[in-house]
Parts: sequence; C-alpha cells; structure tokens
Amino acid sequence: MTTQGDTVSWTRGTAPVGDTAVFEIYIKTTPERLWEAITDPAMRAKYSFGIGTESDWTNGSTYRAEGPGGVTVSEGENLVVEPPRLLVQSFNALWSDEVRAQGTTRVTWEIEPVGDSCRLTVVHDQLPASANAELYGGWPMILSGLKTLLETGELLTTPGSQMYGEG
Repeated sequence: MTTQGDTVSWTRGTAPVGDTAVFEIYIKTTPERLWEAITDPAMRAKYSFGIGTESDWTNGSTYRAEGPGGVTVSEGENLVVEPPRLLVQSFNALWSDEVRAQGTTRVTWEIEPVGDSCRLTVVHDQLPASANAELYGGWPMILSGLKTLLETGELLTTPGSQMYGEG
C-alpha cells in the first residue's frame, strides 16, 4: 500500500512528488506500543505539537484533533482501521485559512515489524497541486517526536514541537 516518493523537508521547502509526500522512520518499539502512541490522545499530544486526537478508532468513525481550549486543528474519517498495522484517514486541516482551502487529503499510517523495531511509513497523499509546506511539512517533526517519546520517554524540545501545548 505504501507509495514511494522523495524526501520532503519543511526546512528546504521541497514539494511532494505528484500528489504524495512519503515519510519513513524506524522506531525501536513494538507494533502494539506504536499503535497506542498513534491512537491515545494523551500520548499523541506529547509529540504532535501538543494536540491530542480523539476517536473510537473504528472503520468509518470520525476523529478530531483539538488543542487547549477546544480549538479543532484537524478532523476527518478513519477509512481503514487495522490495529496494530494500518490506519488510513481522510484529513481536513483547519489551523489556518490557507490549509483549510486545500480541502480533504488522505493520511496513511503503515506499521511493519522489523526485528525488535518497527518501520513506520506515513503517506500523505491526494494533495492538491497548490499544496504548500504548511499542509504536509510538519510530519518530520511529528515523527521525530514520536520516535523520541517511544525510545527515550522524553519529549522532543525542538522549537515548535509543542506549539499548541499548554504552558
């Protein structure tokens, strides 16, 4: 199911290939622990800009990512839910007028065990030709925060990594 593409860098402003941005990372963890980190709102907030994501994580259910004060920054539908290996979601970014105007895209989380680790591939596709880095460019920081959390138990402290978190 994974689509191959070139590395996308927020810093370099590199665009996705066609309508697809692909991010791949290896994390020393189990598929079950990685799935929990993706679907548990409290854990998700620790590596995803301070934003927790709420859902019942079933096929066809909705999800909503909210920051402090109940501000919704993204929402969508869980299209495919196969714990602990695959999550496919429609994605509506709401944090700015620019990303809201981009419409619905799709995010696929694919988990594969590799020895005592997991390969996590995140594919953000169905991007419009006009998509800018604000829509897809946060993935490297999110995934770096996820890896840091699962492997060390610590939060990533890169500027911006907890931009919507409390305090």
